[in-house]
Amino acid sequence: MNSFHRNLNRMAIFTAFILCLCIVFYRLFFTIAIANIYLNGIIIGTTLFGIIICFIKIFALVPEHKWLREYTRGVRNPKLPPRLLRSVAMLLQYRKNKLTADGLRGVMEIIQIKMDDDRESVNYTVNALVFLGLLGTFWGLILTVGGFAELISNLNFNDEAVLETMQTGLSHPLGGMATAFTSSLLGLGGSLVVGFLALQLQLAQNAIFHTLEEFLSARTNIFRTNLTESALPQISSVLSHINSAVGDINNKIEPTRI
Repeated sequence: MNSFHRNLNRMAIFTAFILCLCIVFYRLFFTIAIANIYLNGIIIGTTLFGIIICFIKIFALVPEHKWLREYTRGVRNPKLPPRLLRSVAMLLQYRKNKLTADGLRGVMEIIQIKMDDDRESVNYTVNALVFLGLLGTFWGLILTVGGFAELISNLNFNDEAVLETMQTGLSHPLGGMATAFTSSLLGLGGSLVVGFLALQLQLAQNAIFHTLEEFLSARTNIFRTNLTESALPQISSVLSHINSAVGDINNKIEPTRI
């Protein structure tokens, strides 16, 4: 559980640090958010969703850690874990014989696949934040270019109030630039926050994986694998003798047919 507590503490401290930055610089954060309240609101909501998902998933590892701790201590009938290690726990629960090397490889591949699948939603959230940031960038650039084109086309340089018209018309392209920069900032910042939490989640899962792998590796029966490897040269030698004998028989039969 030391690894779990260490990763959970990192997640909690990092999240509290980000929250404190938002509180201290709340005026700047509010100004950035209202530059495009709809798109930036979606980005902020997606970031909060990713943070919540990361904490839910790391707290879901608590029963997995408890089962692994009891199993490594010799308790062979503990309460089954809920998700990641359940199928492996059912396989190992009443097994008295040692695993073979191939069996160990199969067990660890099952766990690895389940852990990768469990992190898919978090990885998708990180990618979605990057996409939303880029979407806001291009959206803002389109608004900026379109705003400048409209402003220039509507200017009448013979009018004495052309400067006032220009100042009024600049608000639209400048708003597009604000959308581009703020959405990029929030999207990349959100992806970094959720990405760091996802990294801690992966480290916590890897701790389970490596602990179980080391425990089962020390109790794996490799006799059959070594026996097969030592028998391979003998099998190859027997096959070569059989091939040579078949060739001699064919050589003897061909003159008889002639």
